[in-house]
Amino acid sequence: MKAFATALLVSAGMFTFSPMLISAPQEAIPLWPEGVPGEADLKLMPESQEAKNNDGIWRVSNVSNPTMTVYPAPADKNTGAAVVVCPGGGYSILAISHEGTDVCEWLNSIGVNAILLKYRVPRREGLEKHHAPLQDVQRTISLVRQRAAEWKIDPDRIGVLGFSAGGHLATMALTTAKEPRTYPANPGIDTVSCQPNFAVLVYPAYLQDDADPKKISPEIKVTKDTPPVFMVIAHGDKRFAPGNALFYLALAEAGPSAELHIFAKGGHGFGMKKIGEEVESWPTLARNWMRTMGFLGETKSE
Repeated sequence: MKAFATALLVSAGMFTFSPMLISAPQEAIPLWPEGVPGEADLKLMPESQEAKNNDGIWRVSNVSNPTMTVYPAPADKNTGAAVVVCPGGGYSILAISHEGTDVCEWLNSIGVNAILLKYRVPRREGLEKHHAPLQDVQRTISLVRQRAAEWKIDPDRIGVLGFSAGGHLATMALTTAKEPRTYPANPGIDTVSCQPNFAVLVYPAYLQDDADPKKISPEIKVTKDTPPVFMVIAHGDKRFAPGNALFYLALAEAGPSAELHIFAKGGHGFGMKKIGEEVESWPTLARNWMRTMGFLGETKSE
């Protein structure tokens, strides 16, 4: 794990941070020690990870045993905030580096405890694309909130950050948490809320209704109680930009706080990569938003 993380830090085109501003990740924690819901008889190819296409992106495939990995904020920078990071990948793979580990390291650098979610992929046959991943993110948020004191986290400042399909997953976690959990609750584990306190959505996918492109997807339920949202996307992301605008309008109509940035250039899938476009500034904008909204609290040092 340490060798993999080191390789990611020096990959070409990736952001890097001073070792003084990030912490070593803890050991990965299995989400379902009692057994993955509904998958006892599911047979998948072995999990694998690879970097291909000479793009510096590590891809994880065939996840059947999902995990969460905690990246604790440095003690002298810890704001008490925590963010669950959901990489993208079309619900087929996980782009685990530029939409995962690199993001956790950036969050650590601004005093935020990061939790990297390795959710189940690919899509399960006969089920909604997000069925298994939503179970995984709900369990993760509950576990983080349950162990908040142990990890020096404020249980009322736990957010979720997702890219592309991971952005859709974050949206579903944000907008379905008032409904029953999507899995049978374990009284020994699922004792606290699985609703995030806020969301950062970076080019989130699948927000538009396929049947009526003038509406958001009917699976997304926006109410006045939906937690605050920060969104960023590029105008050139033709497939998903309209859905982002529609989601923002739904939020504006219902009443929750929302902030949307649409950049002229950038395309889809930039994550934490350096692409030479203004959209690269999204981490600064997201940090400013989190601070403005009070989610970063008071840092111990600057």
